[in-house]
Amino acid sequence: MKFSFLIYHYFPFGGQQRDLHRVVDECIKRGHEVDVYTIRWQGPVPDNINLILVPVRATTRINLYKKFTSWVSHALEKSESGTVVGFNKMPSLDIYFAADPCFAEKAQNQRGTYYKFTSRFRHFRRYENEVFGNRRKTQVLILSPQQRRAFESYYPGCGDRLHELPPGISLDRKIENRSIEIRQNFRKEFGFKENDFLLLQVGSGFKVKGVDRTLRAIASLPKEIKERTHFILIGQDSYSKFSRLAGRLGLSDQCTILPGRDDIPKFLAGCDLLIHPAYKESAGYVLLEATIAGLPVLTTDTCGYAFHIEKAQSGLVCTSPFNQLDLNVNLTRMLNSLNEEKWSENGLAYGGKTDLYSMPQRAVDLLEKFTTRI
Repeated sequence: MKFSFLIYHYFPFGGQQRDLHRVVDECIKRGHEVDVYTIRWQGPVPDNINLILVPVRATTRINLYKKFTSWVSHALEKSESGTVVGFNKMPSLDIYFAADPCFAEKAQNQRGTYYKFTSRFRHFRRYENEVFGNRRKTQVLILSPQQRRAFESYYPGCGDRLHELPPGISLDRKIENRSIEIRQNFRKEFGFKENDFLLLQVGSGFKVKGVDRTLRAIASLPKEIKERTHFILIGQDSYSKFSRLAGRLGLSDQCTILPGRDDIPKFLAGCDLLIHPAYKESAGYVLLEATIAGLPVLTTDTCGYAFHIEKAQSGLVCTSPFNQLDLNVNLTRMLNSLNEEKWSENGLAYGGKTDLYSMPQRAVDLLEKFTTRI
């Protein structure tokens, strides 16, 4: 079969981008022909794909996206495009992979009233409606029950086109036991003491991931705990704003900010807690990566995969509406209870008995199924 994948930007460390990579790899394994249309591609290009860099430029992101969809639309009309699969919401998709949350819900709950009068709102609302609106035929692959509730609420009638996927965690994240040796070597490499509390946060897009919430929670810790606590932030984004906030909170010497990287498992093994108080997250793969590595998790219920943390009993979940005090209290509680609670053991057991790994296979099963109907 022939598939044409559309994504505005690709870089190696975004969840959306990793989803694309895994699905494309599975398509290639099955012998399908794959085109990928994008404005910018960072990192190695998978073998056996036809990468098309779309030559558009604009002074605003909205105009850039409009030019992208226009250029790609004309290109697809002139070629044997096969099934068109979008990883961003846009017109003329046969299938949409919902790596992003519902824009309409986000605009309603996280923006002021004035926002609905902006060109940005009109653009993204229209593009989302092109996928989910009445009489649309786009099939949608979703990642969590949270997404289903949101899309069905704002786009009544779309429910029969929503198809939930299992997570797609890489098997190299799965372990049977936490290694004391890896933990010790990690701390030696980065100059941390054995009794230091190491908090880890991983994810590109620091604002939406709630890094500001994390820093305020650390600043609220009791003095004897805060003095032993170090925060490691890994991701692809501008960090200047958060460095300034850390400075104002007196945490500059206790924060390490690193760009996206491929050796996350050793950080999962070397740290004491994953903290991920995101404002909104369709899935949150790192929550499961931490869980199956035995690293306790503190997160918010606005993450699509937060329900796995509750089912696994591998950490704590702050409920909505978000309250900074709840996060502060839960962080203190978890750091005080790391040697008493069974969050780590529960996470390891959950990773061994639950299907958290088959997303690419199930996604391509659905792509093939829907293609036969087109």
